[in-house]
Amino acid sequence: MLTMDFIDDHNVINQETKEQIESLLKFAAKKEKIEEEAELSISFVDESEIQAINRDYRDKDKVTDVISFSLEEDEPEIEGLDMPRILGDIIICLEVAKEQAESYNHSLSRELGFLALHGFLHLLGYDHMTESEEKEMFSRQDEILTEFGLTRE
Repeated sequence: MLTMDFIDDHNVINQETKEQIESLLKFAAKKEKIEEEAELSISFVDESEIQAINRDYRDKDKVTDVISFSLEEDEPEIEGLDMPRILGDIIICLEVAKEQAESYNHSLSRELGFLALHGFLHLLGYDHMTESEEKEMFSRQDEILTEFGLTRE
């Protein structure tokens, strides 16, 4: 089962949106055959926070919509311990999500679901650095969103 820790220091995300994101990512975990106990965190931040994170950890001094940090890439696997799989952290900029929802003419909840799923797929090793990786990741993303029923409105 997938467990999520939501961090919303600005108290901007309502319970219904958190529940939708949680349901979507649990659905995606099943689609990706993650059957063991697994954990991740989702943080909602403002533009200055995400820009600082992007600058400090990715050497890109600009605002972005979502950043994810996979803990599995760097952590050695520990055998024999009854511990959940720690996937990592997803950080979403709410201000950018709002702008993108308006720009794409769909709901904020759809945009937040999209961004959370995008970050989740990154935690699982998907990427979009090459054209073939992008095609694979984005088609998987669209497939999961469609099957879940979170389409552009």
